Amino acid sequence: MAEAGPAAPLLIACALGIEQFALRTGKGRAVDAPERVTVLRTGMGPRAAETAVARALGRDGGAADTAVIASGFCAGLAPGMHPGDLVVAEETRAAGDPVPCTGAELLAEALARAVPGRTVHTGPLTGSDHVVRGHERAELRATGAIAVDMESAATLRTALRSGPRPVAAVRVVVDAPEHELVRIGTFRGGISAFRVLRAVLPAFYEWHRSLLLPRR
Repeated sequence: MAEAGPAAPLLIACALGIEQFALRTGKGRAVDAPERVTVLRTGMGPRAAETAVARALGRDGGAADTAVIASGFCAGLAPGMHPGDLVVAEETRAAGDPVPCTGAELLAEALARAVPGRTVHTGPLTGSDHVVRGHERAELRATGAIAVDMESAATLRTALRSGPRPVAAVRVVVDAPEHELVRIGTFRGGISAFRVLRAVLPAFYEWHRSLLLPRR
């Protein structure tokens, strides 16, 4: 039998107020939650994410053992993706070397249980400093990435800068090649993505419990 999960804190970083609201009010904030879990609103863009995460991990002497998940919404890159689909990063990409994610397969399985009926995609998650549309989406897809957002890569790179720790990125697709934000139906897609984001916390807690901290 597995023992009780690690006492290490969990930091969930997101960019937008609506993402923070979804994560703070979602299912799963009960007995399964870590003793210390923070949902941090970083603000939009990689620079804002870097600044906010560095500040958060520098407080309270908790930097050494805090697990970090970057979450929120994203743009899907692969044909056939729909608003409300989930993306679990195997690695995040931006300038410099890719950042491998911890326990992506376990996290994908936990999300499939937490949000039944929703498609869970796994693969590289790439970063951008602006909203990606049209031909840029196709160019990023050609690199092998399955989704793009503005903060995940900066969040995980900053988290690892202060020492080794478990890191992950989970995003909910809010628009996709056949469902771009400018199209009619965006509002419906946004509601779908919001509802999914409110349901992910049990999977985050399961991932966190599976970790053996401190890590080597």
